[in-house]
Parts: sequence; C-alpha cells; structure tokens
Amino acid sequence: MTDSSGLDPEDRKIITLARSARARNGVPEGAAVRDETGRTYVAGTVALESLRLSALRTAVAMAVASGATSLEAAAVVADTDTVADADRAAVRDLGGPGTPVLLAGPDGVLRATLTAD
Repeated sequence: MTDSSGLDPEDRKIITLARSARARNGVPEGAAVRDETGRTYVAGTVALESLRLSALRTAVAMAVASGATSLEAAAVVADTDTVADADRAAVRDLGGPGTPVLLAGPDGVLRATLTAD
C-alpha cells in the first residue's frame, strides 16, 4: 500500500469523489478526473446491455463533452491492482503520457500512482 497522507489535497479530493461515486452507485469502479482549470468530473462504471464503459473512460468522456482540453490528474477507486491499458489510453489522449493516474482501494487508500503512458 502507498501512504495517502502525503498526497496533494486536490489529488485526495479526486480519490474521495471517485470513492463516493463507487459507493453511491453500487458499481465496481468509481473515477474522477481533474481538468486544466481544476474542474472535476466524476463517474461510475456504466454497465448497460448496449453500452459498457469503465468509470475512468466515462469520466474522461464527461470532461471532453464539457469542453476540457487537458487533464491534470485522474483517480480510480476499485478492487483491482491495476488500471486497464484502455483506461490509461483515454487519459493519455486528453492529458498526455505523463498524466498521473491514482489507483485507490475501496477504503480510499492509495495503492499506486501510475502514468497514462
């Protein structure tokens, strides 16, 4: 596990938002992204019969649809030990290869800090 106490307050905020989305919606993943202006976009897993999106790809899509031109950071809260390549690719497409992707467990404790590349 990684110590979450040393995180920037804005990074802690997106982890908290992602955790809340996961719990509120009862979905496997919650995610939040922060754009270049500091706005945040929060989403949970989408699992419809005709549409399946991870929480992170949904949050990135929401940012794009709202006019974001870049990302500063992304967070995923899930019961997994990694972030899928396709999810990191969505972050990379909008934020660039060095954009941090924070992975936290359901308890909100940071497990890893990855990059979008």
